[in-house]
Parts: sequence; C-alpha cells; structure tokens
Amino acid sequence: MIVYNLTCAKKHTFEGWFASGEAFDRQSDQGQVTCPVCGDHHVTRAPSSPHLRRASAQAPRSEVGQDGDLERLLEGLRQVMEDSEDVGEAFAQEARRIHYMEAPLRSIRGVATLGDTAELLEEGIPVLPLSVPLKKDLH
Repeated sequence: MIVYNLTCAKKHTFEGWFASGEAFDRQSDQGQVTCPVCGDHHVTRAPSSPHLRRASAQAPRSEVGQDGDLERLLEGLRQVMEDSEDVGEAFAQEARRIHYMEAPLRSIRGVATLGDTAELLEEGIPVLPLSVPLKKDLH
C-alpha cells in the first residue's frame, strides 16, 4: 500500500492510498482519482518525503524495534481510526461504491469477512485488513 500526497488544479491537497505507483497512474489516467473537495479530475502527486526508519549506529540490534516502535504503531492506528468513517458491516459495499465513484472519496473502516476482503483485492480495490479490537474490548 502506498500513500501519496495529492493536489488538484485548484490547489486542494489530500492524500490517496493506492496498491502501487502503477495503480495510481492507471486510475489517474482513467479519471478515477478526484479531489474530495471540488471533484476535479486533474490530480497530481505532490512532493513528499519518504518515511524511513534507520537504526542508530550505536544501538545494538536487539534494541531496535522495541517499545518505541510499538507506541508509534499504536498511535498511527489511533490516528487512522479518528480520521476515518466507521461504516461497520457495510464496509465491502461502501468500499466498492467509493472505488466506482458512486460515493464520495473518503477514508472508511469497518468489518469485512475474509472472503469479502479477498474479492475487494481481486477487483483492484485497495484495502488494508487489520485486526483491531473494538473499544469495548480494550481495558
């Protein structure tokens, strides 16, 4: 999964998630990438810096990837949860509607079966399966 910073001709900025760089190019060429603010199809990738984590030369290998990484991962998951709309059991249907431009482009989350997830991926609809406990299950 690749996340690109995108800009439309009217300078609205937003991000898009794609299965690959080729997937972005193909969808863009077919007019499937649109600005969520104004609906403009003239969308380009905005400059962005890569997010690389390098181990410190002084840090022993056994210390890399410990508590700090887990905390950053959990914070990232919390941010995704806050920035996405929960569509619950309708996830597969809503992902298809967004992909085929029958619904507004936005980040969604919800529940899908393994079969539904496989079908979405086969259709070229990028999804990121995560097993995240519901809030009521957290202590």
